[in-house]
Amino acid sequence: MGYTPTFKRKYQEEIVPALQKEFSYKSVMQVPVLEKIIINQGLGSAIADKKIMEVAIEELSSISGQKPVSTISKKDIANFKLRKKMPIGVRVTLRSDRMYEFLDRLVSIALPRIRDFKGIGDKFDGSGNYTLGVTEQIIFPEIVMDKVTKMNGYNITFVTTAKNDEEGYALLKSFGLPFKNAKKN
Repeated sequence: MGYTPTFKRKYQEEIVPALQKEFSYKSVMQVPVLEKIIINQGLGSAIADKKIMEVAIEELSSISGQKPVSTISKKDIANFKLRKKMPIGVRVTLRSDRMYEFLDRLVSIALPRIRDFKGIGDKFDGSGNYTLGVTEQIIFPEIVMDKVTKMNGYNITFVTTAKNDEEGYALLKSFGLPFKNAKKN
């Protein structure tokens, strides 16, 4: 059959039946699914130094296992010396097996490496999606400490098919994301 990521198997065998029971869904098709994970990094300092962009692309591709795309500015902003269509960030969208592999590494390796870690916030967007801010890229084991010249953070967005925040929270909690305060039902 081939290789199946651990978290994908966990979702199919454990999470789906648990969420189906918890929210009393009539069909497994109603159970929320993690659609994609988007990793985004804004690089305002890349305006002055083009090398920052190259380093960011290299770091993000080693973390995600996929080549990121550059995000470009939409308009001119004189105060920031910004011109239209200048590269100002990088982002990558992970789906399917790569998404589950990244989630596994994030939960089991990267997040526990954060200094004085007490859990992540539980603020969702109202539609069951969640964005996590990571302040340092060095929490990922793929980043070589000797090559790091500047600390950069990421926004990691988890896009789900959940209809509300409660369902999205239950889905991400069952994957093992360490939320600070458990929500009350």
